[in-house]
Amino acid sequence: MDTIIPLFIIFLINRFVFIPQLLFKKKNLFYIISVGSLITIFTLGSFIFSVKPTDRMPSHEINNFRLPPPPNLSNPDNGFPPPNKPLRGGPIPHFANILIFSFLIIGFDTGLRASFRLAETEQAKAKLERENVGTQLAFLRNQVSPHFFMNTLNNIHSLIDFDSEEAKESIIRLSKLMRHLLYDSEIEKIPIQKEIDFIKNYVDLMKLRFSDKVKINLRLPQTLPDKSIPPLLFTSYLENAFKHGVSYQQSSFIDIAFFITPDKLTFEIKNSNTTFEKEDESSGIGIENSRKRLDLIYGEKYALKIEDTNKEHSVQLSIPI
Repeated sequence: MDTIIPLFIIFLINRFVFIPQLLFKKKNLFYIISVGSLITIFTLGSFIFSVKPTDRMPSHEINNFRLPPPPNLSNPDNGFPPPNKPLRGGPIPHFANILIFSFLIIGFDTGLRASFRLAETEQAKAKLERENVGTQLAFLRNQVSPHFFMNTLNNIHSLIDFDSEEAKESIIRLSKLMRHLLYDSEIEKIPIQKEIDFIKNYVDLMKLRFSDKVKINLRLPQTLPDKSIPPLLFTSYLENAFKHGVSYQQSSFIDIAFFITPDKLTFEIKNSNTTFEKEDESSGIGIENSRKRLDLIYGEKYALKIEDTNKEHSVQLSIPI
């Protein structure tokens, strides 16, 4: 009981004072000094109180104290313990118990509390990162959608004056596009088939607008795997190709292709580089947002290669599936 009470007090002070007020506030040096001082105080106190007054030699005995005579060398057994009787030490002093168990208890308790604190910190950090990623992805998706919608409306507007039937067909396709933008884009992942259908509708709508001078080619795999990907990953690059790869004065082309392996989807788009001026601000925002979104979703697991020459602009994007 004399040992348990001091150890319990040391445990409480370390657990509820030193760890939260010093260690968790990055005051490591003060924590070490405080713990060392606490153990020293209790160890010295235990040592002082463990020495009983009766154990102290009276002063008159100290003055009359004489050392015992040396053993008789002629008789080696005289003055020495019997040969077959082993020497036995006394019990461990009370203050030594306090010292040893104090270090053990504080070391164990501090390590346990630090482990729990680290786990809580990592969980909070992971939760914050997930919320941040979700917020940024929602912002990027919403930023792409109005831009794409405005360009598509301009395309339909240009068709109305030339061919009303084609305009009606484009409105039907637009409704499918908007359904994809409004509903599917809010889902974290959608089937690859849905994203491919969205791109087919987009390309077919663009074909209605341009003449035969613009060669638009879409190559798709014969079979698509039953896997899912984040929506609208390719919209910015697709839109950029039609915006800067089409010329009304000379022949131009846009070549779109998808290649799928068991664990990877590759999107390639090439277009004639008909504009040598610097891209406008809205196009730059779309491409930059696409990069940010890919970073947030895949980290370093995707590959994006963009090449730009005087004659051709190409994008190759590979993502894991």
